[in-house]
Amino acid sequence: QLKIALNKNLRKRRRMSRKTDQDRLAELCGKTHKDQAIWFLNGYWSSIGESNAEQIWDYVHKFAELDDQHHQEGTAIDEFKAHRFLEIVKETLTVHAMRDRLRATGAIGQSDRPKQVPLTHFLLWKFGVDWKELANAPQGSAEELDKAKRMLEAVQSAFAEAERRDSEASAALREAQSREYEAKQREDELRAAKAELEAALGEVKAQEDAYNSRTAQLKRASEEGGLVSRNKAKNELAQHLGEDPLPLRKAKITAEAAVKKAEKATQAAEAASAQASQARNHSEEAKQAAEAALDDASRKVEEAEAYLEEAKNRGSPRGQIWWLERELHEAKAYLPASRGGYRKERK
Repeated sequence: QLKIALNKNLRKRRRMSRKTDQDRLAELCGKTHKDQAIWFLNGYWSSIGESNAEQIWDYVHKFAELDDQHHQEGTAIDEFKAHRFLEIVKETLTVHAMRDRLRATGAIGQSDRPKQVPLTHFLLWKFGVDWKELANAPQGSAEELDKAKRMLEAVQSAFAEAERRDSEASAALREAQSREYEAKQREDELRAAKAELEAALGEVKAQEDAYNSRTAQLKRASEEGGLVSRNKAKNELAQHLGEDPLPLRKAKITAEAAVKKAEKATQAAEAASAQASQARNHSEEAKQAAEAALDDASRKVEEAEAYLEEAKNRGSPRGQIWWLERELHEAKAYLPASRGGYRKERK
């Protein structure tokens, strides 16, 4: 098995050795905008990359923005968008002039008429480097860089999860506040209903007191005084006792309505209070989940930073390391200052 593996590696090296510089350049131009930039930074870190890394970072994001079909996953943009890119970066060059320069160096064949412009073509023109040298630039250990990429992807996934949890917590908080506001309204309605009930009961008592007072007055009049006045009082008493006076009847009806209203308001207030309490509990749980997700993202950032520092000390390609550190820096904008985050400035 060892012999078979060695033979496979040998055949692979032979196939690779048969690639021409043009083949390697074509492969490079077939990478994503970002990977083309990283390849360039790795190849020319000391002479060009370190002092121009931030500018090249901006170039990549401009290409991705103009590539409205593939965005970050794209490999090139069409000529019209390439002209727009050159305007944005304030280059007076035209796409045709840039290609003429590349044809003169042999990067593009004299008869080639490509309709797409990869970032590599612009970087070759911009910094005037040898395209063969770029196509063959050493890129370091793929295994180590793949691990660093995976760690970055883990960081980005953790931030996406933290952002989702934070969004859920914010929505839960808004729901809790809405429920609490509704509960307060129901409590206000309950207090008002109780006040109406007290007023209605007070009116009933006042009418009953007046009725009873009139009854007692007529009873005394029917038992005292002359015959005529007693008979008159007896007739009035009989009439008085035979009917329910309108004010008292109205007060009782009002009181009955107030009782029903108070009972309904009590039920509504209790239900609203229970919903508000449930919503507040959910909000607290969502907040805790968001905090835990943020802690996880912070921990992954620290792990990735430590690994990149080790990779840097082991001599890994500086362009790739810088790019990963730059992406980590972007990700940390989502962290609060207490966890090492920062406020991202608007351009």
